[in-house]
Amino acid sequence: MIVMEDVGRHQGSFQMKNISFSIPDGYICGLVGRNGAGKTTLMHLLLGLYRMRQGKLEIDGMHYPEQEKEIHDEIGTVLVEELFDGTYSLWENGMLYGAYYSKFDAKEYEDLLQEFQLEKKEKFRKLSKGQKLKSQFAFALACHPKYLFLDEPTANFDPQFRAAFLKKIQEFVMDGEHTVLLATHMTEDLDRLADYLIYLQEGQILYAGDMESFREKYRIVAGENYKIKLLGDSVLGIEQRQMGTRALVRHHKFREYDRELTVTYPSIEEFMYLYERKK
Repeated sequence: MIVMEDVGRHQGSFQMKNISFSIPDGYICGLVGRNGAGKTTLMHLLLGLYRMRQGKLEIDGMHYPEQEKEIHDEIGTVLVEELFDGTYSLWENGMLYGAYYSKFDAKEYEDLLQEFQLEKKEKFRKLSKGQKLKSQFAFALACHPKYLFLDEPTANFDPQFRAAFLKKIQEFVMDGEHTVLLATHMTEDLDRLADYLIYLQEGQILYAGDMESFREKYRIVAGENYKIKLLGDSVLGIEQRQMGTRALVRHHKFREYDRELTVTYPSIEEFMYLYERKK
């Protein structure tokens, strides 16, 4: 389980404050928000790359910073930043950094490079962005971590490998003991795969919870503007268009809607778009 309690971080004019959530084992957690919302900052806090100004971070029952080395041994990462040395080959990088992970499997790393159509003797600096991220993913899996932290990898993958990547992370959590944190702008993937969602805006959490609760809690209603306004404070965001008005509303199971309103479940993308269009 990943637990953050009241974590804060100040970086220039950007602030993260009162960040709290708990991600159960066996979940794929989507981390979403527009550029600058704090996704990468949160990822770096979880990895110990940034120090917390306040609060508590616990991963798999271990605490930062006291058990930082043990925590890192259980985390595989794919970051936009280049983790490998550009002057070394993929194989040399694997052998160099694999020494820091107690469960690193060199044979599995080699097999994954081959599966991902990467030449192990190729210099890291000569690879495309997508290939570099593929090699990081192969290395992360070969370390046999309990957790995968993935920061915006899919945007750089071709459609064929993107499908293979998503299948890999589904298989990774299948035993109910492994967890994936996936920061992405490609929210349609999360609509299909995610069990848990963290939505950040300007360094604050607007939603953190499981996807079942998300689907129970929100609806999109569409129809005449005056009828939507009758929903009052339950309206969280609204968009007026030529063909009518559309709004994100807070839902509860006893709510009844006007029969002339169209009521649907929001996708994550629709939720984010309408939430940020405050009424």
